[in-house]
Amino acid sequence: MPRSNPSNLASQVLDEDDEDDDGRSRRTISPHTSFVSPSPTLSRRLHSARTSDLDLRSRLPSRLQSITHSDERSGLLGFGNDAVRGSYTEPNTSRPRFSRTASMSSIKLPRNHSRTSSWGLRLASALGSGRRLTMGGMDESKASIFMDERVWYDQFTSTDWVHDSIADAFRVRDLRARKDIRGRIYAWFDGAQGWVLVALIGCITACLAYFVNVTETSIFDIKEGSCRVGWYFSKRKCCYGYDDCPEWETWGERLNLASVERKWVDFVAFIFYAVLFAVTACLLTLLTKTEIPSAFSLSTLDENLGADMQKQRGANEDKGAISPTEPESLRAKPSTMVYYPAAGSGVAEVKVILSGYVVHGYLGVRTLVVKTLALVLSVASGLSLGKEGPYVHIATCVGNIACRLFSKYNHNDGKRREILSASAASGVGVAFGAPIGGVLFSLEEVSYYFPPKTLFRTFFCCIAAALSLKFLNPYGTGKIVIFEVRYVSDWRFFEMVVFILLGMMGGALGAMFIKASRIWATTFRRIPLIKQWPVLEVALVALITGLVSFWNRYTKLAVTQLMLELASPCKESDSGICPQNGAEILEIIRYLCVAFVIKALLTTITFGIKVPAGIYVPSMVVGGLMGRIVGHLVQYLVVMHPDHALFGSCPRGDSLESCVTPGVYALIAAGATMCGVTRLSVTLAVILFELTGSLDHVLPFSLSVLVAKWTADALEPLSIYDLLTDMNSYPLLDNKIRPIFTSDLGDITPRIRSYRIIDISDSPLVSAQSLRRKLERLHDAGEIDGGLPIIRHGVLVGLIPAPDLEFALDKLENEEQALCLMATNISWHNEIEDDDDDEVQDDPTDFTPYIDPAPVALDIHSPMDLVFQCFVKLGLRYVCVVSEGQYAGLVHKKAFVKYIKELEEKGLTES
Repeated sequence: MPRSNPSNLASQVLDEDDEDDDGRSRRTISPHTSFVSPSPTLSRRLHSARTSDLDLRSRLPSRLQSITHSDERSGLLGFGNDAVRGSYTEPNTSRPRFSRTASMSSIKLPRNHSRTSSWGLRLASALGSGRRLTMGGMDESKASIFMDERVWYDQFTSTDWVHDSIADAFRVRDLRARKDIRGRIYAWFDGAQGWVLVALIGCITACLAYFVNVTETSIFDIKEGSCRVGWYFSKRKCCYGYDDCPEWETWGERLNLASVERKWVDFVAFIFYAVLFAVTACLLTLLTKTEIPSAFSLSTLDENLGADMQKQRGANEDKGAISPTEPESLRAKPSTMVYYPAAGSGVAEVKVILSGYVVHGYLGVRTLVVKTLALVLSVASGLSLGKEGPYVHIATCVGNIACRLFSKYNHNDGKRREILSASAASGVGVAFGAPIGGVLFSLEEVSYYFPPKTLFRTFFCCIAAALSLKFLNPYGTGKIVIFEVRYVSDWRFFEMVVFILLGMMGGALGAMFIKASRIWATTFRRIPLIKQWPVLEVALVALITGLVSFWNRYTKLAVTQLMLELASPCKESDSGICPQNGAEILEIIRYLCVAFVIKALLTTITFGIKVPAGIYVPSMVVGGLMGRIVGHLVQYLVVMHPDHALFGSCPRGDSLESCVTPGVYALIAAGATMCGVTRLSVTLAVILFELTGSLDHVLPFSLSVLVAKWTADALEPLSIYDLLTDMNSYPLLDNKIRPIFTSDLGDITPRIRSYRIIDISDSPLVSAQSLRRKLERLHDAGEIDGGLPIIRHGVLVGLIPAPDLEFALDKLENEEQALCLMATNISWHNEIEDDDDDEVQDDPTDFTPYIDPAPVALDIHSPMDLVFQCFVKLGLRYVCVVSEGQYAGLVHKKAFVKYIKELEEKGLTES
């Protein structure tokens, strides 16, 4: 074939990288071979070859036949560096799935193509439809961009929502084309896969929650002593049925040191185990350490960084073209970004993932196992943290792993995120025992795309998780709620003013916590020693927690137990915060004030350390202490002035709670503070209702949450998750904000550069070396999920995505000499015979199957509101820009996110 002989056509190729930005003239050489308009027959033959389901196995060169196996370190939400997505047109394709190794920051790595399928893929292959698309059913225009094995996602890249949606439509069309009995069974099974998957995820999530709850409860009490019956028994289980427990002994009683008072032995043992558990949890968390080149983080949006890297590459190219096979040691190595997937709550990262970005290694088996074990130890250490936020991350890990059972979800990132949304909801459902609250949490907080079908499946997943947890009975009460309280008395009208005040105080407290967390993270954690040794910070926080918590009962208790005591009415509680008369109220208030200050400070310095840690219940505890204090103050006023007209509706009785129930104030303030921290509204009101089951108090709960959100938004526009997203530079395009634009698309469109386009005006053939250099320039700029527009005489005729281009280049045998066909409407004059169709189809230099012939394009004068909606609603990776029919530039999603962040900093956004 003429295209396979580079020496015959070398003079036709215009290497656009030879043209510098200073306008150096091009070299034009007359071609030896002419291209003519294709005949209809030949055009149909070539188009059919390209739009058919390509057999990439036959196109792979022999040097790429080595078989490797992908493990849990493979790319998240896809196969990343170790595997390539399978064809969406074949639910039961038995063809091997190939991989690529990304050339990161202009470094060309070995190209290992894995053909080994996981057990889940083999199971899906055995159960799915074995039918392939017929050739006639694939002849539609522009179908080639959706029908081949070329779609995958690398870390910190964006999901191609449009491609995934259309690819799934092709898969469903093929599946429903069969009208026989077997076809109907396959279609039924395909529809049932989602329900089976979410039910399985709910059950597994409940089992993991049961394991964490039971284990951490047993280990938590080891800090205070042990049970004679069994060391693994918790104090509650050991002393069940006893008023004065004879089976439980403290460490002072067990060691019985004559020279040391027992109280000090208990104090030292408490601190020792608190530090031991916390440090062990940190060491486990550090096992998930992940290092990736900085080009994968949003720091690539820093234009200066990108310009410096491009300038350096340009200087190198002036000295000579860099060969794709240049040794790695001779190239500039990018800086690395380090993060720990098992640390923190993971809600912010789950939110970013569900918005369409890929965070490498964040939802794998290793993260799931390590975070589950480390969460047990971190909660047992007594630190001011909760397990509810990590439950969301753990449940999402379960969902991601379970998706591997069915190829429909395993090979389609858009479909996978529907399952991940349901998984995240089940995490909240088992954390609070609130399945409806879990559904609303997924809808309100983490999910980016939530169609009605996903809503119903999410509800089913939460119900499955709740039923499983009910059967397992982790709390020994037969209930699934984390702390259950029941209020028998209704609230009084005069209390409404206090409830509004609590909402304001809770919102302000949540906003102050966010500001304090930012200050602490940008000061103390920037100390080189703390930054280099995260375990040191964990040890210091655990030591401080043990030193100040031991002497106060309400700082010593577990956060869930403390919240239960704070919210419970005195008739159902035997704690020391139930005064018997008015004289005891002030003493209890003083005791609670000390606990409030300690818990608030400990929660601030604990949030963000390198252990699994949630913020939900700790924020509720701080707010609950504040609400209990306010409740006792109101109670004191009622006791001191019982005949005041304001309290005329209060019944006369012996109980101090006959008029005012401080537990209600505690729960209302707890919800308001959590709202101030997380900015959850409807979700939080429903969770509080599910915790109490009291219809009488739905109105106070809802009102306080509304006031708390208004107050927090006025004082601090960012929630705690928004703060984490900003500080970690996650590329999240928030669909809940409405930017105020004062410009149009042309104002953010970069000027056209020769190394950012593929010009086929003179020849449809482009050298592979030229394409490799253009690809490396994209990687230098951090746009590993970008694309190169294809231009003919200034008109946009197509676009080839950077991952697809890299995959195609990696398959070439001789990249230095290869010429690649980049035009979709070219046929060869007097060179194609009927028996040469297979040769044309198997030609690896034909890049037309990877070209998108109709990329989304907007006019340069398009309003920015339209651009915003395209990126948010369609999930585009990039938008091509045209001016009067001529190509004018390309705007990448990351560049647009940076532009939105700048508007947020200027205050030009509306929530």
